[in-house]
Amino acid sequence: MRLQNLLTILFVSGSTWVVVMNAAIAEDSQVSSSEIPYINQIEIQRKSSYQLVQATNLGTIPITGVKANPTEKGVEVILETTLGEKLQITNRSTGNNFIADIPNAQLRLPNGDTFTFRSEKLLAGITEIKVTNIDASTVRVMVVGENALPTVELFDDDAGLVFGITSAATAMQPPETPPVEEKPTAQQDEPIELVVTGEQDGYRVQEATTGTRTETPIRDIPQSIQVVPRQVFEDQNVTELGDALRNVSGVITLSNSQVINGDSAIIRGFSAGLNANSYVNGIKRTDFAGRRRSTANVQQVEVLKGPASVLYGQAEPGGIINVVTKKPLFDPQYGIEFTVGSFDFYRPTIDITGPLNTDKTIRYRLNADYLTSNSFVDFSDREQYTVNPVITFDIGKNTTFTIEGEYTREVARGNASLPAVGTILNNPLGRVPRSRFLFYPDLPPQDRRLSSVGYSLQHKFSDRWQIRNSFRASFEQINESYNFLSLRDDNRTVDITGFRRENFDLKTYNLQSDVLGKFQTGSIKHEVLVGLEWNRIDFFDDSRAFSLPSLDLFNPDYDIAPVDFGPPSPYNFNQNSVGIYAQNLISFNDQVKLLLGGRFDWVDSEDNFFGGDSLQLSSSKFSPRIGFVYQPIEPISLYASYSRSFLPGFFASFSRNPDGTPFQPTTGEQFEVGIKTEFLDGKLSATLAAYQITKQNISTPDPARPGFNIQIGEQQSKGIELDIAGQPIPGLNLIASYAYTDAKTTQDNSGFEGNLVSNVPRHSASFWATYQIQQGSLQGLGFGSGLVFVGDRPGDSANSFELPSFVRTDATIFYRRDNWRLGLNFKNLFDVYYAVSSDDASNVRVGSPFAVTGTISVQF
Repeated sequence: MRLQNLLTILFVSGSTWVVVMNAAIAEDSQVSSSEIPYINQIEIQRKSSYQLVQATNLGTIPITGVKANPTEKGVEVILETTLGEKLQITNRSTGNNFIADIPNAQLRLPNGDTFTFRSEKLLAGITEIKVTNIDASTVRVMVVGENALPTVELFDDDAGLVFGITSAATAMQPPETPPVEEKPTAQQDEPIELVVTGEQDGYRVQEATTGTRTETPIRDIPQSIQVVPRQVFEDQNVTELGDALRNVSGVITLSNSQVINGDSAIIRGFSAGLNANSYVNGIKRTDFAGRRRSTANVQQVEVLKGPASVLYGQAEPGGIINVVTKKPLFDPQYGIEFTVGSFDFYRPTIDITGPLNTDKTIRYRLNADYLTSNSFVDFSDREQYTVNPVITFDIGKNTTFTIEGEYTREVARGNASLPAVGTILNNPLGRVPRSRFLFYPDLPPQDRRLSSVGYSLQHKFSDRWQIRNSFRASFEQINESYNFLSLRDDNRTVDITGFRRENFDLKTYNLQSDVLGKFQTGSIKHEVLVGLEWNRIDFFDDSRAFSLPSLDLFNPDYDIAPVDFGPPSPYNFNQNSVGIYAQNLISFNDQVKLLLGGRFDWVDSEDNFFGGDSLQLSSSKFSPRIGFVYQPIEPISLYASYSRSFLPGFFASFSRNPDGTPFQPTTGEQFEVGIKTEFLDGKLSATLAAYQITKQNISTPDPARPGFNIQIGEQQSKGIELDIAGQPIPGLNLIASYAYTDAKTTQDNSGFEGNLVSNVPRHSASFWATYQIQQGSLQGLGFGSGLVFVGDRPGDSANSFELPSFVRTDATIFYRRDNWRLGLNFKNLFDVYYAVSSDDASNVRVGSPFAVTGTISVQF
């Protein structure tokens, strides 16, 4: 067999790679299908200082591309990296399958997206060649022989790590008879085109650290975990965190992205304000409720369903939301994006990253965005800018130190609350336009400033043992005016209670240390985690109530005299909490796994209202988790788990029983069973889960002490959830979800017992899919559409009125070419009038009307 004029061209287009290899191949290039006994070894050809398995670790090394080149013996698979000599290889071959694991690498494109390389029947006697991430730090190379184990030569060169593959069929060919020299024919000289496709993971993510704080595949975790990757953010043009959560089953967002309501959500029937149950890189998000988080530096969002106190301490039982931020890359990359849209929406962003020295041991990343926009609500506007710098140092070969900062300022004015009567309920005087502004535009706007800085340190003692230490300090200042509405019986006069906060100051500190290890007892494998967490919160607030004139719902007059905000009502609060936790993931074999974990927390808080006496509140709680996973075959995981959560009282002054004793922490417990599976050779993944959560020790109004609570309430949520994500065929990405949620108040002294939990629909679903043309003159053109369905749900705890169901349709059309992307996104395509959520019958948040945004981005 003779090869001439080898030319390899790599195209990156959307979510599919195409590797095109042109080579002149002689007519006698057919190979025999005869068999030979296999050789169960890896042959090493050293072209530099490469050493099998014994190479020292340099953290997780990115492999930015995979190429397949034909050779005289078969094919070369090249893992593209500048640090090929640092990769570690472990041979796990079995039967006809050559399997090599690289436990210190990750397949990531230069833009940070993960991908999978797959080729079928590239070589006679070879059924499949696949390169994929099997967890957050391990790459697996698998070559499937048709009748025997392929022979593989392994070496590295300037291009990266190279696997030279020869099939048994090719190896058994008889020696070629030297060809008679003759002038090649035109047919022989004409190059052939060999196309190998390797799909990115697209919307499907195989690993998430949120479930165990370790690099464990999602399929091995006995709890439902859903991930919204960066690709979804880009395709849906998600600019705020709350908009991304619509893709996850059982999550109901309560805020409207067009107004100043902050990020907030309900998970499995329980409140999950994105400050209380939200984390950034595994550390509790420390800013106050209300700020909307920019997505400019977000790599993916991970939602762990159910109680998570075993690893994360204080939390509501519905679940937690963990934001994973973008990290510095080894190779330079520069990205610029600009979005313009309805309601004078403008948003430029930059994303630059790369090494700062020649050996790439110091790397940086800088994300920044600026946003200015009006709203569909009269007099509402918003201006926000965010800067996120990150720098990473490789201190030696086994230690990585990262410093990360954030500064955000948001100045906004707006209110999207309207009475239910006249919006979703009939008003004999007519329908209220959703643009109605029921506040006073001359009042000072909301002004929020957040700055934070932190570090993370990781040191590996060996391939089996490592230590992590993280710290973050956050500082937030808030000046704002906000209001509550009350509609009179005349159905047109709206009374307004105003509040002013001018010197709110919040400081939080969080320190975490973890020890991770892997060991065996006989044939049983253990992955252990032992950790310590300390958290402190200090804040001062001086909210003051003030009176405002009423407004006519249909003919408002916004001219008012200067407002006297009245004297401040100072309030001080501080809290210290310490938690210790341990976890062991036990693998009895490849099919059976057991997860055991427990955490003990101590929480002490002190508050001072209106300059009075300080009151203390102390509590402690143990939170266990146990889970079981059975994998009868590789694509299927059956699991069952039990877990608990706790949340101590926040205000000591109100968290007390009539006899003065402090409240017990609110607790939650969950039983969950489910199945995680893969379809279409791993291209599509699905999770089906059933659960029951009970939350106890809920405080309810104390009829004997107006303004105080008594701790006798209980809520229960039962449900079934289905999530599907992946790329079933090249170019088609989809993510879909469905949830049935039955959330009720099971114990209460306010007359709500037996009522459904407000804002929680029994049925909700979402679907989003995009398709990008893979070849031809329209290659790079893509389009997509999606639906969001939210069923009927009660608007308040008394179930006195109902928010009607709605279906919202979104769509997109985009074009990718080389390093450019152009996109149009359409939200609420059919201009549906709907309610997002409500506090009560006088305060209903309505959804945004039809809006369109256009985006242009370039990476170089």
